Amino acid sequence: MDHRTLGGSGAVVSSLALGAMTFGDEADEATSHRLMSAYVAAGGNFIDTADVYSRGISEEIVGRWLAANPAEAQKVVITTKARFPMGDGPNDHGLSRVHLRRALDASLTRLKVDHIDLYQMHAWDALTPLEETLRFLDDAISAGKIGYYGFSNFLGWQLTKAVHVARANGLAAPVTLQPQYNLLVRDIEWEVVPAALDARIGLLPWSPLGGGWLSGKYRRDAAPTGASRLGEQPDRGMEAYAPRAAQERTWAILDAVRAVADRTGATMAQVALAWVAAQPAVTSVLIGARSEAQLADNLAAADLALPAEDLALLTSVSAPQHNVYPYGAQADQQRHRNIAGRR
Repeated sequence: MDHRTLGGSGAVVSSLALGAMTFGDEADEATSHRLMSAYVAAGGNFIDTADVYSRGISEEIVGRWLAANPAEAQKVVITTKARFPMGDGPNDHGLSRVHLRRALDASLTRLKVDHIDLYQMHAWDALTPLEETLRFLDDAISAGKIGYYGFSNFLGWQLTKAVHVARANGLAAPVTLQPQYNLLVRDIEWEVVPAALDARIGLLPWSPLGGGWLSGKYRRDAAPTGASRLGEQPDRGMEAYAPRAAQERTWAILDAVRAVADRTGATMAQVALAWVAAQPAVTSVLIGARSEAQLADNLAAADLALPAEDLALLTSVSAPQHNVYPYGAQADQQRHRNIAGRR
């Protein structure tokens, strides 16, 4: 499996990360432990969880696996997240120093470790001053409780502000951003990707298969069934990735993914994962699995190098839609210039 540095840090992680959101929910503990063991045996070393996944149960399952497999535990980089409610009180969520102190200690306890390699803020908090959050994270690094920190679901301006506020105050800077990114959802390319490249932030895309759409399980003539990445209702995958106005684009992308899969002998899921892994600023792509067979299929994407023409086809057919301004051709002309002069 390919390995890359974690953003601008010196830590090295595999190009595919194992997401633990299914642990304790769609995968029981025994299955979850087998998934982690199979992932590490395949060369993976990056496991992602969060305190809100199954209300802390996911972290507990990961923690018991780490304790039961000390040799493997030494090989993996562990990341978890905090921000969303873990109780009903006013300080049971957010990015305040009060909540993060409690959340971090609780995660350390559930994971059965004395430090977390990468601690990510699960979303922006409009109520907490950014300086307060960043100073807490810098203190946590100094105390040896975390190695690095990053964010999830931040906008481009939020990421850039965090980087520069940290630098201006002499605080440790973020190293990662975990956004939604796949062939169906590419809007982060307008602002988030350039901001990440500018700051040497590594992207850790979640939902790289678009709620299952890019695995090929949905068809034009059949309604989707089962739970999706975005919720328990079966039809939410349809709403999120193929609203009526965008259905033709969605089907065109699926047709292209299927064509590339047929040419390369890969599965549609492997093609979709390989495309995301090949994009600028991407450090590691989060894969989630409910079964060992599903995990094995996804892990095979690590060995799939898509031909340039197939990458170009997928990039072209999935181009994010925009209006004339600020992301259209006219706006592009305003932001770039010809080195030879004129426009």
